[in-house]
Amino acid sequence: MTLPLSAQLIHLFAAALLLLSFAMLAQRRVLSLVNLFALQGAMLVASTAVVAYSSGQHHLYWSAGLTLILKVLLLPYILHRLIRRLQVQWDTETLVNIPTTLLLGLLVVIFSFGLAQPISQLASTLTRSTLGIAIAVVLLAFLMMITRRKAVSQVIGFLAMENGLFFAATSATYGMPMVVELGIALDVLVGVFILGIFFFQIREQFDSLDLHHLESLKEE
Repeated sequence: MTLPLSAQLIHLFAAALLLLSFAMLAQRRVLSLVNLFALQGAMLVASTAVVAYSSGQHHLYWSAGLTLILKVLLLPYILHRLIRRLQVQWDTETLVNIPTTLLLGLLVVIFSFGLAQPISQLASTLTRSTLGIAIAVVLLAFLMMITRRKAVSQVIGFLAMENGLFFAATSATYGMPMVVELGIALDVLVGVFILGIFFFQIREQFDSLDLHHLESLKEE
């Protein structure tokens, strides 16, 4: 059975999302991480627009526009400003070397597809097979968070996790109610502002953004 062109495009964008997740996992430069996050957001915009066109769910056009403004333009701009202000254009330090991390990433993808297989059978959309990729994107972002020591890269990992959840919602269930999406977008934006303040506090206290310094804090 040949899939419609729209379903093939969504699968293409899903594959691009997965490849970008691996690129973020292997990336050491903080600025490059932000750029890859913005590119991942662009893939989400394109995928959501195709889902909106093929399913007739016109509210997804608003979701695509919101994603474009928030994840492709606004959040990368804020992160770039934070990086310039904090002067952290250096390479990120990893707890596990990059080849081992990528190998763990492959195992995560295999686990994700195995986990998604029985769940995707319950979905009625043509793109239900992308659920495994969505779960893999979430878990790869989580893997990036736990293998990085710098606060900025961990925040980008958190935002990438939300990208995977959003892709799962749009491709497998044709999206969430607009009120829910607006609430999530506002939460993410406020969270980034709060974490930006948190960055400056860590930098002022320890003259570094390495989170292992927090382990030295003790109750007086």
